[in-house]
Amino acid sequence: MNKQGRPTSIAVGGSAARETFTGNRALQLEEALVFELDNPGACGVDLDEPTPFTARLGGFERQGRIGLPSVSEPEIVRHYVRLSAKNYSIDAGLYPLGSCTMKHNPRLNEKMARLPGIGDIHPLQPMKTVQGALELMDTLAHWLKELTGMPAVALSPKAGAHGELCGMMAIRAALIARGEDEARSRVLVPESAHGTNPATAALLGYKVESIPVTTEGRVDLAAFKATLGPDVAAIMLTNPNTCGLFERDIIDIADAVHEAGAYFYCDGANFNAIVGRVRPGDLGIDAMHINLHKTFSTPHGGGGPGAGPVVFSAALAPFAPRPYVVHGADGFRLVETAEDAKADGTTPFGRMTAFHGQMGMFVRALAYMMSHGSDGLRQVAEDAVLNANYVLASLKDDLSAPFEGPCMHEALFDDRFLKGTGVETLDFAKAMIDEGYHPMTMYFPLVVHGALLIEPTETESKQAVDLFIATLKDLARAAKSNDKERFTGAPYLSPRRRLDETAAARSPVLRWAPPAPKQAAE
Repeated sequence: MNKQGRPTSIAVGGSAARETFTGNRALQLEEALVFELDNPGACGVDLDEPTPFTARLGGFERQGRIGLPSVSEPEIVRHYVRLSAKNYSIDAGLYPLGSCTMKHNPRLNEKMARLPGIGDIHPLQPMKTVQGALELMDTLAHWLKELTGMPAVALSPKAGAHGELCGMMAIRAALIARGEDEARSRVLVPESAHGTNPATAALLGYKVESIPVTTEGRVDLAAFKATLGPDVAAIMLTNPNTCGLFERDIIDIADAVHEAGAYFYCDGANFNAIVGRVRPGDLGIDAMHINLHKTFSTPHGGGGPGAGPVVFSAALAPFAPRPYVVHGADGFRLVETAEDAKADGTTPFGRMTAFHGQMGMFVRALAYMMSHGSDGLRQVAEDAVLNANYVLASLKDDLSAPFEGPCMHEALFDDRFLKGTGVETLDFAKAMIDEGYHPMTMYFPLVVHGALLIEPTETESKQAVDLFIATLKDLARAAKSNDKERFTGAPYLSPRRRLDETAAARSPVLRWAPPAPKQAAE
């Protein structure tokens, strides 16, 4: 309903110029707000009249309609089905968002997560009734430790950024135990790290210091070493980084961090590029979160339910948060209290969540691991890297790559190929929508001007990737041949045209009026 900036109505102009009486375009139906569907008296359910309780409200009882729309069951079902049909998803087509790993979620995983006894499990059940669930969590923890070469893991964090917070809180707990927390106030964050890394450090009260990248897109080792000092608490480094590149100097970085008495936090969001091939523990990492949705195929985005387990080195393992699973003579149990932890020989910094994590995500991730096996997980990384390099090699002559050489799991381009065309990165991305593709990640990482970050993942076929490549080639050549109109007005074929996003954010139109009844032309 926002009418700021460019028109947000059904596209007009070009091939979409023909208007219809209903506003519908073939079977792509124009959808009103649910409040506009209000039909007083219509209701999908029959409710008994409430018992009078005026006295309890003390004269504040409602005097008129509450303002919720009255809609029948068929109308409300159609409303939400039509809205859902406008969603784009990995089940609809290729999702090239870089740094997000929107891979296919196998239906086998979904079936496992809905099994009786798992789908209806409750965190307040007695431990003797959930031995199977605890064993499943213990098994998942075991394989996460095996795959990373780390001795401990916290399963409870519910997202990547939540995992970052968990890892950094364990680092702070370790510094407190050493009596150095106040003395170590700085956290170093490379420019090629994920944007949540500096936010996490700042949230914990640390002063964030940025480390530049080289012309090769990797951490400037000399600048990093020059910044180290006795007041550094940790480095937060993403590897592979947001330029889609592996940090070649990571062992030297780890050695220097440890020599300075600090800790090495690694953002493991891109673990899917190296799983089965490299163990982060062998690189000198002290803490690393793993996005189960990126590496192990659990559902991604939408605010959850997510999972971001954190693996820890031996130096940080005693400070990992509660709860955690232990296996004794009486079966499996959760260590949930400080007293239990002390008896177990650990000193956790506390809890990250009210309960134990996201059981459904644990099931899906373990099902994915078990169905692939160790050789299959290795192939996941190999195919993800192969697909990304195929995209990079196929497009580097039509688009422009900022760094020489191969990439890891995602291919990065900049906007130099658009220079002099009058077309910007945003215009290019909007034109992709008309071609049936969700745009890739744009303007990120910030170290590259006008960035276009593409991650095909390992789950896309060569045929799907070939068509995507051909589409981007066609768009790039159109931009260079002065077909500016194809871009600056795009998207033309979507249910809504492009917003002036700046004006829409600063002057939103949030109120609506009932539409006037449609009348046939005389």
